[in-house]
Amino acid sequence: MNKKVPENPVQNRIGSFQPLTVVTAILVTLYLTANLMAVKIISIGPLALFDAGTITFPFAYMLGDVLAEIWGYRTSRNVIILTFISNLMLVIFTSIGVVLPYPEYMESVQSAYSTIYTYVPRIVAASLLAFLLGELLNAKVLVAMRDRSKDGRRLWMRTIGSSAVGYIADSAVFVIIAFAGTAPTRDLLSMIGAQYIAKLLLEALFGTPLAYAAIGYLRRKYL
Repeated sequence: MNKKVPENPVQNRIGSFQPLTVVTAILVTLYLTANLMAVKIISIGPLALFDAGTITFPFAYMLGDVLAEIWGYRTSRNVIILTFISNLMLVIFTSIGVVLPYPEYMESVQSAYSTIYTYVPRIVAASLLAFLLGELLNAKVLVAMRDRSKDGRRLWMRTIGSSAVGYIADSAVFVIIAFAGTAPTRDLLSMIGAQYIAKLLLEALFGTPLAYAAIGYLRRKYL
């Protein structure tokens, strides 16, 4: 006689999804989206400042803050590595799609596909390494600041402070690896500064309030 296994109410607190599963899925999606948006450059006046994928980074870092604050560095590291692998898989399989044969009447579609998914190896390496180092540093700093906080208050200091450190690594590593030797030092510094300021402003204005809301909700509902 088959015995029915009762549902575990703790494991099924939000239906079939755990909070960690939801946060991980959204984080991976944000970084995959950033890769696809990176082909569009945002310009203000005569200056091309940064790619469109930059606007998703503060929200991804916000989720990184949520991970580190609620689940700690070890879990954050595992999710970051999973996200890194997912980005690498996106690059590999879309690159394979570029070289696959296609019918002549799809020439215009193939051209558009190739424009979006033809990656420059140096830029891919820069993007992946910058993401990995920046996110790991962000998580490490936030957890260190959290552990030193006696009352757990001033979350905004941890989210903005850790992101400020993570963005230095992210922006500097990406620009230097991707463009060193192809642009003057002055332009490299300008690109690093523009990316850093844009990401930090978005983090302070939008990412941190969202982090407050997400962390507060998780603590009230599940902790």
